[in-house]
Amino acid sequence: MVPRRKLPLPVVMFGLVSLLNEVSAQMVAPLIPILLVSVLAAGPVAIGAVEGVANAVAAFLRLWSGRYADVQPQRRKALVLVGYGLAVASRPLIGLAGNWGIVVALRAADRLGKGLRGAPRDAILADITPKDMQGRAYGLNRGLDYAGAVVGSLIAAAVLAWSGMDLPRVILLSAIPGLAVLVLLALLPNPATAAQIEAARNAEPVPLRWSQLPPSLRGYLQVLALFCFARASEAFIMLRGHELGMSTVTLLLLWAWLAALQSVVALAGAPVTDRRSKRHLTLLNWTFLAIGYGALAWASTGAALWIAVSIYGVLSGITEGVERSLVSELAGTSGKGTAFGWYYMVTGLAAIPAGLLFGFVWKLVGPAGAFAMTAVIAMVCAVWLKLSLGFSTVQP
Repeated sequence: MVPRRKLPLPVVMFGLVSLLNEVSAQMVAPLIPILLVSVLAAGPVAIGAVEGVANAVAAFLRLWSGRYADVQPQRRKALVLVGYGLAVASRPLIGLAGNWGIVVALRAADRLGKGLRGAPRDAILADITPKDMQGRAYGLNRGLDYAGAVVGSLIAAAVLAWSGMDLPRVILLSAIPGLAVLVLLALLPNPATAAQIEAARNAEPVPLRWSQLPPSLRGYLQVLALFCFARASEAFIMLRGHELGMSTVTLLLLWAWLAALQSVVALAGAPVTDRRSKRHLTLLNWTFLAIGYGALAWASTGAALWIAVSIYGVLSGITEGVERSLVSELAGTSGKGTAFGWYYMVTGLAAIPAGLLFGFVWKLVGPAGAFAMTAVIAMVCAVWLKLSLGFSTVQP
């Protein structure tokens, strides 16, 4: 029996960074819809704007940082460190916001940090991980993200339940695990090798023009842009629970349950992604997500929402890790930072209209209609993906 190989240590360290960062982030993220509705008197359109702007503001930075990561591989770690630092600095200040416009600005600063770090981090992971283990690497990273979400939301729930603190002060506490992220990153060695730096110095940079991307990657990103309209922000799950009369602590437990399911699925499914076609797995995942959104549309009571969130959590856990490994595969042997930059930019730019559309549909026809819309879009995208990426032939 061939012993199972271990992932490189830097991959594991990046996973721990993701875990700690998500502990900090999820002490804040599930509370934002409740803060907006109960403290700042905002509605679903405002929540859509907050989530959409937060992701889209960082979109252009994502493309730039991905390209810069290819041209200056020795500075990838610095980009990652600055990105996490910006998030750690801005996230706790949401607790001091006096209106939802300030929440938008601070949430955008948090996502700017994500925009700086995302593509360089994924390029580092692609370079330091053997090709036949990249599914495991990205799956571990995403699985520990979800695990951090469990821990962060449970911490927030415990503090609210037992300390008597209000929402703003709980959000301020997110600075503590955030600082731990920066300490761990400082200990991470710079993975760029002298040969890699020299190769980047002598290589012709991958053009930023859309037309220069591999055709299969362009086709995938086009479908993904529409799929972003189906990827309703999970913040709306919290709003739905709030409307159904669930307490803040109960909502945080629901959020932790969702993240726990996603973490288990992501970690358990990561090795499978290296033995199956990334294209077929993405198609399967998007079809599953359509079913998950349909379950959320069906939920009309607190008990039904628990069931729907359980279905959605199981079906959505492996999605992002597979998407990122597919980007790495379609990018070929060069320009992975630029490819990930395009990936994050496309998804980020689609976030504003997607968030606003979901919020407006929620306001006009209710939450069931909004989630049903995302289920239909997800299914349409699954069909389009099947037709656009050559699924009629055997894929590696």
